Amino acid sequence: MRDDEARYEAVTSRDARFDGEFFFAVVTTGIYCRPSCPAVTPKRVNVRFFPSAAAAQAAGFRACRRCRPDAVPGSAEWNVRADLVGRAMRLIGDGVVDREGVGGLARRLGYSPRQVQRQLTAELGAGPVALARARRAHTARVLLQTTALPVTELAFAAGFGGAAARHTAAAGPGAATGPESGSASRSAPTGIPLRLAYRGPYAAAEIFDYLQVRAVPGVEETRGPRGGRTYRRTLRLTHGSGIAEVDEPAGPRRRRRPPAGLVCPAARGTDGGWLECRLRLTDLRDLSTAVQRLRRLFDLDADPYAVAERLGADPLLGPLVAERPGLRSPGAADPGELAVRAVLGGPPERAAALVRTYGTPLDVPDGGLTHLFPAPGGVAVGARVTPVRPGRPRRVTHQPATTAPVQAPTTSRQANSSTSTLSPMARRAVRVEAQASPWLPSRMRSSR
Repeated sequence: MRDDEARYEAVTSRDARFDGEFFFAVVTTGIYCRPSCPAVTPKRVNVRFFPSAAAAQAAGFRACRRCRPDAVPGSAEWNVRADLVGRAMRLIGDGVVDREGVGGLARRLGYSPRQVQRQLTAELGAGPVALARARRAHTARVLLQTTALPVTELAFAAGFGGAAARHTAAAGPGAATGPESGSASRSAPTGIPLRLAYRGPYAAAEIFDYLQVRAVPGVEETRGPRGGRTYRRTLRLTHGSGIAEVDEPAGPRRRRRPPAGLVCPAARGTDGGWLECRLRLTDLRDLSTAVQRLRRLFDLDADPYAVAERLGADPLLGPLVAERPGLRSPGAADPGELAVRAVLGGPPERAAALVRTYGTPLDVPDGGLTHLFPAPGGVAVGARVTPVRPGRPRRVTHQPATTAPVQAPTTSRQANSSTSTLSPMARRAVRVEAQASPWLPSRMRSSR
């Protein structure tokens, strides 16, 4: 939707399908909203449109407290774009700017920092630093509403670090002194209840079926009967580890306004909803990254309306799309994990054997969760991989004298080269699930 008049029509009709696709601000009140905001529709002359929440904040507008525009599902555009801006947005959402700065983001993208800044500003109205700052502000708001942390520790956990923040935290009432004062409070295991919003219909049963069949023992498990399952898995994160629990929706929900203090309210409109989630992290600074990976795993930012419109026009796929609305394409919580599993092939038990040998054991096992999946850099070259099919051995050889680790890829080009031993179909699957590449089989492209 590129025309401002069309955007205003979406605002007038409070169309929730466009939540996250764009934002509008009201110059007379100084606030910005999502298109489905239930407030009185402002006059067209007082409305300005922005492609991102960060751009609206940079222009001096504050978020509406009624519709909470910073809590909507992410734009589905970044899931189908493989260009510079699409890849940059996915990396920023994963916390690359917070960890490595703009220079690290540019290196991963293969461009200069100046080019990355120029492209993001041209399309989104904000550079990578402003986009990352908006992401940190949202995390701070979530922690403020869902935890009992002091504000100073909360700000540090959200990523607003620096000497001043550390000094303020250490000088607060009852705070410890010394270099260990901040890390002790931040490293305590924390359980945070979240609601992960999605737009449109969501075929939750099929998603949970897929995850249950592919679950790696020790790293993933699914509890409960179909229709009321809980998917659980461990997460290897930047500053520590975590355990995520996501509940399967039992059925159609009664439309109601969710209570304040949750990460994402239900998407307003004729459809939409959320997945109940609980995160236990050893370090709260990993909250944003963990949420982003879960959203990617459950494909929560997809636009089912666009999918139904495109695939529903196909004479063969149309009836299937109408019969099963809301089908999604699950992603990967960890691209490195997906690549290793693609190399191994076979059932999840093969990956479980690798986990027992190279995975990091949890300090305290939690039910069936006992390990973190090994990072690509921690898998020894000397590991032998048995061929999945006779006559098609994997190109992993046994080298008893070698213990050098495999280096994890940091760019899309390195990731593609690291999976060059796979079949073309396996490489495409890794790109689709791990890198959100908009790949379609040739037979589908020819029918378009």
